[in-house]
Amino acid sequence: MTGGASGAADPAAPRLPVLGGRRSSYRERVAEALRAALIAGELRPGQVYSAPALAARFGVSATPVREALLDLAKEGLVDAVPNKGFRVTDVSERQLDEYTHVRALIEIPTVAALATSADPVALEALRPAAREIVAAAAAGDLIAYVEADTRFHLGLLALAGNAHLVEVVRDLRGRARLYGLTSLSASGRLPASAEEHLELLDALIARDERAVREVMTRHLGHVRGMWASAES
Repeated sequence: MTGGASGAADPAAPRLPVLGGRRSSYRERVAEALRAALIAGELRPGQVYSAPALAARFGVSATPVREALLDLAKEGLVDAVPNKGFRVTDVSERQLDEYTHVRALIEIPTVAALATSADPVALEALRPAAREIVAAAAAGDLIAYVEADTRFHLGLLALAGNAHLVEVVRDLRGRARLYGLTSLSASGRLPASAEEHLELLDALIARDERAVREVMTRHLGHVRGMWASAES
């Protein structure tokens, strides 16, 4: 759904969740869902999306969607286009490589260290999020996949006790694009990648630092593979 166009039959319309709940929470929830849609590639670079059209997809009024888009514009994820809407910013292959490199430098040693320092109870508390990732992959719900994946990884990093580190990774993840998610889901390969989250938790709880490092390295490699599958 680009520009001001509407209509559920539009093949370009992003697959967005219908939001319910308290009106006061709409802006934040819409922003979270839009970030996930950007990362999953449901909102495509260079295309212009209007707040009313996106609001129709979410099942909410245009005001919280416009406010959420303005928040994303401040983060550099979209650009305002006068009298039309918001254009999704593009991300180059070089930028994606740089994001991967920085994430690997931060996340692999940080998560590996949790094998000897994290509370097993706190680690086990992340299992529901890991299962949500697996369930979303099986259902082909890419936005739910990205949202659960974000909660899992940021929750895991939070156990290291460094709030600034978590925010740096949050920002890197928000700038990412996982264009390959669609093809992975269509080919039935996404559930195998999703299972790595459970594998990682099991290695952490077993205090197997070498296995944790191996899973994290493999997992981030798969993430970059998803980025590299960008469609023209």
